[in-house]
Amino acid sequence: MQIFYSDNIIDGEARFGRDESGHCLRVLRMRRGDRLSFTDGKGTLYEGLISGDDPKGMTVTVTSAKIDPGLRRYRLHVAISPLKNDDRLEWFIEKAVEIGTDVITPLICTRSEKKRIRRERLEGIILSAMKQSARSLIPLLEDPQEMNSFVLRQAEGKRIIATCDSSIERVAITETFTRDDDVTILIGPEGDFTTEEVEAAINAGYVPVHLGTGRLRTETAGIAACCSVSLANI
Repeated sequence: MQIFYSDNIIDGEARFGRDESGHCLRVLRMRRGDRLSFTDGKGTLYEGLISGDDPKGMTVTVTSAKIDPGLRRYRLHVAISPLKNDDRLEWFIEKAVEIGTDVITPLICTRSEKKRIRRERLEGIILSAMKQSARSLIPLLEDPQEMNSFVLRQAEGKRIIATCDSSIERVAITETFTRDDDVTILIGPEGDFTTEEVEAAINAGYVPVHLGTGRLRTETAGIAACCSVSLANI
């Protein structure tokens, strides 16, 4: 099912931005009177009929609206170190959104090789992945945050830090949460968190976990964590 996006819905009419309008009218060649499905990115699914076919600003008359029955009962927050290679972070974000993630925070750690993100591009990837996976909630992309500040934030549910340091007592990630638990997971940079960072997280209530016996790249570890939470909620 092709899903479009508009958060500009007033008095039963939705107005779409240039990109969505152009894709619908020029690429898919839809026309006035055609029916389409769309979301506001806040958990509501809409059906409507195209009432204005301007490719710079299409309008749609809403015919029905309902809360998405597929909304998750848990929230997943992934805080992950930015990667030197932008493509790898973009890949992670795309797949994390498809799997089901509510908040993504770029986590600046001692060993992080990059401290900035291309926000506009990443937000475009998030929107595209949301539509591709037929989801109705746009995950929040936070500004980059320092590791030591982030762990002091209040977090609902289970708090987890993934580390490769076998000298630290760890448990399997699947042992730390159950179905419907909210989860916040920290994923470190290549080279892992420092011992001091792991200790600071533990002191703030985070449980150290491992993701198996192998050493995973940062983006792979992030996906493994997302999948672990998702599969526990099937």
